[in-house]
Amino acid sequence: MNIYDFNVENAAGVEVSLKDYAGQVILVINSATECGFTPQYDDLQDLFEKYGSDGFVILDFPCNQFGHQAPGSNEEIVSFCDSRYGITFPIFSKIEVNGDNENPLFTFLKSQKGFAGFNQEHPLTPMLESVLGRTAPNYLQSSDIKWNFTKFLIDREGNVVERFEPTADMAEVEEKIVGLL
Repeated sequence: MNIYDFNVENAAGVEVSLKDYAGQVILVINSATECGFTPQYDDLQDLFEKYGSDGFVILDFPCNQFGHQAPGSNEEIVSFCDSRYGITFPIFSKIEVNGDNENPLFTFLKSQKGFAGFNQEHPLTPMLESVLGRTAPNYLQSSDIKWNFTKFLIDREGNVVERFEPTADMAEVEEKIVGLL
């Protein structure tokens, strides 16, 4: 099983096969428009512009499960991403990434790469650890998505090769992408 076995819904509500991205290096993210990590959209768009012609794509899945930080409709989210950050990579329909209604793609991604901890040098790490310590005391043992802007890197064969938490250094993310290209 790999990522190409899944179908997802784009922001317009049309079913898309991830086989459409076969042969590309893929970065799958769960995002939110009102999050402290939302400025990562700048770095993500830069990566897409820099490496898109080399066979790299970002697949963005908005999620409202973390602090209700993606409250808009699919149309509002796409409009925000376009007007604020000039996002040109694919944005999909808003989903859940944990729990009873989690999207099967994210069930698969989490089964392939579990939580490996936050970057202790990131300024938002103490806030995340505090929130998660209160709301999900066993968060360290779970493969669940912890917050918005968790990223999964997929190789050209559709295999999950890396998971980056929202606190990951974007230079490290870029280095891993380049290594697969």
